[in-house]
Amino acid sequence: MLARQSAAQDSSQGTGVSCPVDHDHLVDILKKSVKPSGGPSNGGLDNHEWAAVVNRQGIVCAIAFSGTKPDDQWRGCQAIAAEKANTANAFSLKDKAMATANLYTGAQPGGFLFGAASSNPPIPDTINAGQSQDFGTQHDPMIGKQVGGVIVFGGGVALYDGNGIVGALGVSGDSSCADHNVAWRVRHLLGLDHIPSGVNPNMKDAIIYDIGPDGKSPSGFGHPKCNGKEDQIAVDLGAGVSGNVVR
Repeated sequence: MLARQSAAQDSSQGTGVSCPVDHDHLVDILKKSVKPSGGPSNGGLDNHEWAAVVNRQGIVCAIAFSGTKPDDQWRGCQAIAAEKANTANAFSLKDKAMATANLYTGAQPGGFLFGAASSNPPIPDTINAGQSQDFGTQHDPMIGKQVGGVIVFGGGVALYDGNGIVGALGVSGDSSCADHNVAWRVRHLLGLDHIPSGVNPNMKDAIIYDIGPDGKSPSGFGHPKCNGKEDQIAVDLGAGVSGNVVR
């Protein structure tokens, strides 16, 4: 793992970490994707958001926030965004994408992924490092490190260019359903949504709102609805499907 990390650091300029996304571009796109900084509503609380990107080696390579300073977003969501990116990267393949939203049902008791959320704990030395003035900048102390963590709710999506998977994006700071919508918007605007396939046959790694009153998901990959209009917006975006049929 250390050899892979060194190779990634040696393969690019600037931060020394290869990355599918430029920091300034990520900031610009994130601000355009959330309401407080002039973007559209995503159906939740319409909070400012954190975004984090890992490369295919699982190394954090870009972190951004949509506000004007770190305190404009929920501070705890900086680490969660990075852990979502780590998760989507770790559970996605070149030919099949898995959003963190797709992991929810399988990670519940009795599910085929039960225990996944505690299988790879976040690395304290990574998420607690550095000074707050560097958070979300090109010098964020997480950059160049592996963050660990497995998150099994919405907000993490794998990134695909024309040749395959190149890493993953995590978004956090609102409801998990809204985070998924923001991540979907950001990925599309970055041009890294060349998704080959996923657990949702026609909508790839879209969020699936098919958990019924009995708590069961017919697809096996369902995610709970949140309290706002996130599910409606997801359907409009093509980022989700609502109901008991996976289209």
